[in-house]
Amino acid sequence: MEILVLNGSPHVKGSTMDMVNAFIKGAEEAGHTVSFFDTAHMNIKGCLGCDYCRDHEKGVCVQKDDMQKIYPYLEKAEMVVFASPIYYFTLSAQLQAAIHRTYAPDIPPHVKKTALIMSSGDRFVYGPAITQYFQSIVEYWQVENAGIFTANNEQRNSEEKRNELYRFGKSL
Repeated sequence: MEILVLNGSPHVKGSTMDMVNAFIKGAEEAGHTVSFFDTAHMNIKGCLGCDYCRDHEKGVCVQKDDMQKIYPYLEKAEMVVFASPIYYFTLSAQLQAAIHRTYAPDIPPHVKKTALIMSSGDRFVYGPAITQYFQSIVEYWQVENAGIFTANNEQRNSEEKRNELYRFGKSL
């Protein structure tokens, strides 16, 4: 399976990345092809809402930035994994920009599953991000939610959490 991972954490050695690395290791060991993009360190601008992608060149965004590197992988992906720390009850702005920019090509044609990986310092902050994920990804794309994974407080960077994400990747 072709898996695309979009990571919105600016912390390359943080807890979100720790979970992502464990997932990728398991998925690759299971024989899947994993493509990873660190959206927090890419030049991805927010959607302009100009509808160029609908009115002029179907599926083509007028903005030419690093999102152009992601589009070919989104086109062939069978699963997309979104990973982010929770900032003010939602996904990071860096990941949000990439998600919003999927509007240009519209619903990825081959994606059948998605998953969400989140980290936070508090266990009570995930609700709005989960709601957004279900409404704007799972329901809109009409795909299967393969899992939602969270780590907060002492769970962050823990062997237990790494094993959970590794097993998830390996089980696909």
